[in-house]
Amino acid sequence: MPISLAHSPGTFRPMLRLVFPVLAEQLLHALVMLVDVWLAGNILKEAPELAAIGLMAYTMWFLTGMFDFVNSGATALTARFVGAGNLRRAQQITCQAVVLGGLVAVGAMVIGYLTARPFVTAMRLQPDAADLAVRYIHIILPVLPAIMLQRVGIACLRGAGDMVTVFWVMSVVNLVNIGVSCWLVIGGGPVSPMGWDGIALGTAAAHVTGGLLVLGTLLRGRGGLRLYGRWLRPDRKQIGRLLRIGIPGGTDTVSIIACHMGFVAIINALGNEAAAAHNVAIRLESLAFLPGAAFSLAATTMAGQYLGAGDSRRADRGVMLACATACGIMLTVGLLFFFGGRWLADIFLDPQQTAIAQQAASLLRIASYAMLPLALHMVLSGALRGAGDTRWPLLFTLVGMLGIRIPIACLLTPWYGVAGAWWAMLIDISLRCLMVVYRFRHGGWKRTVV
Repeated sequence: MPISLAHSPGTFRPMLRLVFPVLAEQLLHALVMLVDVWLAGNILKEAPELAAIGLMAYTMWFLTGMFDFVNSGATALTARFVGAGNLRRAQQITCQAVVLGGLVAVGAMVIGYLTARPFVTAMRLQPDAADLAVRYIHIILPVLPAIMLQRVGIACLRGAGDMVTVFWVMSVVNLVNIGVSCWLVIGGGPVSPMGWDGIALGTAAAHVTGGLLVLGTLLRGRGGLRLYGRWLRPDRKQIGRLLRIGIPGGTDTVSIIACHMGFVAIINALGNEAAAAHNVAIRLESLAFLPGAAFSLAATTMAGQYLGAGDSRRADRGVMLACATACGIMLTVGLLFFFGGRWLADIFLDPQQTAIAQQAASLLRIASYAMLPLALHMVLSGALRGAGDTRWPLLFTLVGMLGIRIPIACLLTPWYGVAGAWWAMLIDISLRCLMVVYRFRHGGWKRTVV
């Protein structure tokens, strides 16, 4: 059965029931990224591999983020229909989301093969790191259909409030990723050490596993959702509803990623050492994203389901509770970054890479100042998306990234190097936080029609 929050008393316990599985899942996902950095820094031990793995993290974010053109609408609509008790419509939306996601996956594969080399060249990596990046992309592209099944199916299950199934699926995915990547990079048994290619093959194997698990789950039925053959034919009306919400939400995600890649290109131009320091720091900073991401997804589900049940008061209260909790946790992580940044960086680097470790520690100190605005921005943006109010987060993203972060980074990096880019990031996050707080307090999201 789906988890309908409208029939659960209060807001704190329903929020925790949503948050804990997601937080555990996010911890495992962060561990995957950190293991990749550790393999590059301690086993491969070269700056080109560290620089390339940083770009590949953004590339995987982009490849998975493309499905947010489907996921944003799928999560919002399934949450509304489950909240209203209309499981038939929720199942129809799930089937149509898979159909639409399949079309996106096929198009992305074709475009990816044609543009892999030009894309890496545009990202301004040094030639030795660029060759590694292209090889990684060519290994990942064939598994995009599996990534689609994983991402789209999980988006629907989250809308239905079934975070526990998502947690178990992603736990298996992340453990496969870590285990296979380490095995293939280091070697063991019948497998000779594969180096860089082992990281990419481990990631591909994990996504194939995740796609099959989600497909099996939806074929059997879970959380009130199930795939039916009669609804797997394209339906213009349902696809139109998905895209009406999904296009702004997906454009928001892809715009964020594209702007981040432009931001990374500015850093890559500073050389492999600066790119490596940025990669180590950003992977460690991802630890601070975990509570923000978990409470953001909880806010997405709460806003969608409570509004679907016609209870805007509980929607507002649930989101504010998620904000307060996320802020407290992320401020604590910020203190760890400020006082323990060098110690954290040393874990993932060879002892001889002292210059990279020192730069990464200084970047984490800058990141510590961003924890409060980042928490507010993530949770409130999640609430707006859950309500179907996806156009405003898109506008805030474009203003912040294109109007603030990238221009200021271009001005500061010639004087302050990679630290200048991170100061630009802090200014952007702070101003976008003010924008999304204003929109949330305005209350227009409660009247959004989906």
